[in-house]
Amino acid sequence: MNKKKIALIGGAGFIGHNLAISLKKRGHTPVVIDSLAVNNMLSFTDKEIKNRKLYWSILNQRMDLLHDIDIEINVEDARNYNVMSMLLGEVKPDVIVQLAAVSHANKSNKDPHTTFDHTLRTLENTLDIAKSYGSHIIYFSSSMAYGHFDGKSVDENTQCNPLGIYGTLKYSGELIVKAYHRVFDIPYTIIRPSALYGERCVSRRVSQIFIENAVQDLDITINGDGGDLLDFTYIDDLTKGIILAIEKKESQNETFNLTYGEARSIGEMAEILKDHFPKININYIPKDNLTPDRGTLKIEKARKLLGYEPEFAIDKGYPKYIKWYKEFWNELKK
Repeated sequence: MNKKKIALIGGAGFIGHNLAISLKKRGHTPVVIDSLAVNNMLSFTDKEIKNRKLYWSILNQRMDLLHDIDIEINVEDARNYNVMSMLLGEVKPDVIVQLAAVSHANKSNKDPHTTFDHTLRTLENTLDIAKSYGSHIIYFSSSMAYGHFDGKSVDENTQCNPLGIYGTLKYSGELIVKAYHRVFDIPYTIIRPSALYGERCVSRRVSQIFIENAVQDLDITINGDGGDLLDFTYIDDLTKGIILAIEKKESQNETFNLTYGEARSIGEMAEILKDHFPKININYIPKDNLTPDRGTLKIEKARKLLGYEPEFAIDKGYPKYIKWYKEFWNELKK
């Protein structure tokens, strides 16, 4: 296996720091570039933010884990073309993983300008600079690019028809990446993950909010009746898939769903939570009309070309996440 130098744009985030740690363990050289401004340190400076101490503690653990294994961290804004040009010129990465983005659909619909700024401007800078080095670009899209699923499952050939700002920008990014490939022959891989969960997430995804409320003896709220289906994906499965995409030539100029590959209902996730917090109360509110009806993202293509085999169904991955969160919370209260 060829050892590679890999620039992670937005690499101190939830996906990025977990990926950086896994890459380092594989013998690669990850280099993190992150402004720490989106879902990170600088997002939680206001003392009035709910659970600020909890989030700061989680974010500090992320940084400690990166520092402990000597991963290079550059606190720089990927929207700054000159800074990015200088940094990537020094690193000369074999692979660039484009993670920089606002990571929550609801936030994107409330603040489209910031979402556009952190999603497409950073991507444009990365692509424009990368064409000088021939770096392999790995772009993180989203299952939200599909919009409403036509049936219970989709594959990579399903037509995308995103609903809100978040999914539309993610899909726009895919088109821009492919355009740069056609014009400048930049090799690319597009990743479509779904409903991620796992240790050290502060993006307020449903899986995180459930546990966060439960450890504080608060009710949890479900949008809809609990029957909505999501292809919940544990972070370790995703990072394993990304590493396969980095290491295998077969990933280039392809799009992959990287999920568990089996949709489960939000109600099922809530029931797993109740096994660990039997007294938790569940409230139901109407579903947002900009939230698409989703389901399973088929992963046969990733299995065939990459050898991708996820191992964490929510029955296995979510209890693992709950255990970590409870231990972290109890330690924080001491």
